[in-house]
Amino acid sequence: MDILGKEAVSVDVGQRLKRLREERGVSMRSLARTSGLSANALSMIERGLTSPSVSTLNKLAGAMEVPVTAFFRTEPDRSPIVHLKASQRVRMPFTRGLWEGLGGEKFTGRIEAFMVTLESGAGSGPHGMLHTGSEFVFCLRGVLEYEVDGKTYLLEAGDSLIFAAHLLHRWRNAGTTVMNAIIVISSFEDGERPGEFHLASADIAGTDHA
Repeated sequence: MDILGKEAVSVDVGQRLKRLREERGVSMRSLARTSGLSANALSMIERGLTSPSVSTLNKLAGAMEVPVTAFFRTEPDRSPIVHLKASQRVRMPFTRGLWEGLGGEKFTGRIEAFMVTLESGAGSGPHGMLHTGSEFVFCLRGVLEYEVDGKTYLLEAGDSLIFAAHLLHRWRNAGTTVMNAIIVISSFEDGERPGEFHLASADIAGTDHA
């Protein structure tokens, strides 16, 4: 099922890989050795001649000791007012799902908002996540299962959930149709990127709960 609807990634992953590698003083040959990939494959990724799979990005992230989301990260100018058109969203696909930024990455305050689209059974993986701040969830369509501190909450269209984000949590589409939800995280510690915990967990862990 195609749930992306339009071009999903607006970030040059190859250029991000090259910058991360150079910032760490890692040669392409050294990265190839530690990641288990060939130098030729790395060269093709950096030059934009091929698109890396999630599995490949996970190997590279592990070799460079960075979260997989570092390959998609941008550092835009921040502003106290952010007006974001739908066509300007940063869109990042993960296994059977899509993460869309809603402007928090450009805002000066400590708030992040993003939308998650999931196919049936897709989710954030078996291990859960935790971070600072408070988390608000609003289900737009479908059925979203949120497990927080060992308790499961089912959200249908129009339902919401608020909780302290230091409690271990994870989510998945518990319905039979595509699910959309908006997640807003606020009051997190300065310098933290709580939205990345959600994306990284989904990227690395796969789709279903254990």
